[in-house]
Amino acid sequence: MAASPEIHSLFPASPLQRMEDAPRQLPTYRGDVVVVGTGVAGLSAALGAADSGLHVLVLSKGKISNTNTYHAQGGVAAAMGEEDSAAFHGDDTLQVGCGLAEPSVVDAITEEAPQAIRWLQSLGMRFDLEADGSLSMGKEGGHRAARILHSGGTLTGREFQRVLGNHAKNHPRVDLIEGFTAVELLKDAEGEVAGILGLMGAGSSGGPAGPAIIEAREVVMATGGGGQIFRETTNPESATGDGLAMALRAGAELQDVEFTQFHPTILYLAGAARFLISEVTRGAGAVLRDRTGAAFMESVHSDAELAPRDIVSRGVFRKMVETGDTHVYLDFSRVPNPANRFPELARITGVFGIDLEKDSVPVRPAVHYFVGGIRADLEGRTSLPGLRATGECAATGFHGANRMGSNSLLEGLVHGRRVGRALGEGFARADRRPLLPPAGTYTKPEGADLHLLDMTYSLKSLMWRQVGVEREKAGLEDAMARLEAWEGYLAHLGPFTPAGVEIANMVQVAQALTLAALFRKETRGTHFRTDHPSAEDSWRCHTVLTADAGGLHIRSRPTSVLEGSL
Repeated sequence: MAASPEIHSLFPASPLQRMEDAPRQLPTYRGDVVVVGTGVAGLSAALGAADSGLHVLVLSKGKISNTNTYHAQGGVAAAMGEEDSAAFHGDDTLQVGCGLAEPSVVDAITEEAPQAIRWLQSLGMRFDLEADGSLSMGKEGGHRAARILHSGGTLTGREFQRVLGNHAKNHPRVDLIEGFTAVELLKDAEGEVAGILGLMGAGSSGGPAGPAIIEAREVVMATGGGGQIFRETTNPESATGDGLAMALRAGAELQDVEFTQFHPTILYLAGAARFLISEVTRGAGAVLRDRTGAAFMESVHSDAELAPRDIVSRGVFRKMVETGDTHVYLDFSRVPNPANRFPELARITGVFGIDLEKDSVPVRPAVHYFVGGIRADLEGRTSLPGLRATGECAATGFHGANRMGSNSLLEGLVHGRRVGRALGEGFARADRRPLLPPAGTYTKPEGADLHLLDMTYSLKSLMWRQVGVEREKAGLEDAMARLEAWEGYLAHLGPFTPAGVEIANMVQVAQALTLAALFRKETRGTHFRTDHPSAEDSWRCHTVLTADAGGLHIRSRPTSVLEGSL
């Protein structure tokens, strides 16, 4: 087993200590369940709970469709083919998980996958079909069978968002609230999570967002990941790690947050948005080449372009280091009619003068997915009573140390539905009134304004440079020292605004990720240490982060394979 528990850094400060309003004056909203997040996991959980008869409030930081789900260009994995099976899908998932995927969780989610797909179809989801009307199923890295379902080629996420969003909007027991920045979890007198305090909308005259309270018997965190803490990311601007930071400050356990998956191919052009180029393009025959035109992935892995994403990302990164280039190229010459097959990619690249039929596309890796998150079981229960987690912000043990392509939408769909059903089946908690934190005493120091945009750019550059594709002790220790200093003055200078809350969350999640990366002294899955380049049997364990008055704590925890249960 790995090293004994360590303590590092101070307890992460709550943004509420900078709130000037008196709690008793704040507007309050009540529901049976509050779901924070409107991606596939949050909406699936909300619909499951509402179908069970519960009144569900669903909070969205921005527009309901501004989610990682909406931007997902890959597909959803499910064993729907005659030559495939849930067990085969599960075996592939365990293999890619590098020894940390939990077999019981993998079995449960892969077995429920076909049923969940049929549920989506009953709601009106349109999957791509073959000429004979059967489901069209593709193959991606790590999958030994064609089991990836798509909608509109690379528009699967948009179709998920459309179908689930429309049903949530029209459900009589679901209230959707846009423009709500969740700030802090609230607890009752017994220490159980019983609501959220956040910043809601804009003032009647277009002024700043004002604080409000949401009371509920159960809180479901479905806030996605935190890709925005890195300079290069496929995530939307809203992906600032809010759920992880709130859970950590409330005392919940985070698990395996060092495992941050990089997508190997994003469009890399000066002035262009970091547009994700789906793995399905490489499944269709697109080839990675260096500036001389030489293909290089066959020398990296036997599966070449279809190797697991962490291997492809490191292959691209090492080639960039070797050649001194800022990118490599994705060549579509072997893909029949690429513009017709990938119309959105053709449109985006065409704006910049790139013709998929003739030109190679400049690409490089970017942070894509947080594998770790809030430790949660198959019903979403966390270490804090009253708090559940699902989707990318949760760590269920499904992905282990890596994530197989198209398993993320699957986990969000299946796990979200399980969380919703569990809420309906076990809903017997009495109403409680949260104990609100003290407020109204904050006085902003004079002459000490923070330039939040500059701090954001500094954070993103630091994390990309020192906690990125490749990591080593000296860089991690230096990053940790810088993050501690930033956290120290953010605690009393950061404004109590949506932007101020976001940067505080980003710095705290960056601290947790960096500490976990420093703690795990091996290379496994998406976590690559140049000073510890091999996987070690003694590190076949989860890492668990908590915070209390004594600071941040990190320890190892056995996998269920080793300890007998999750």
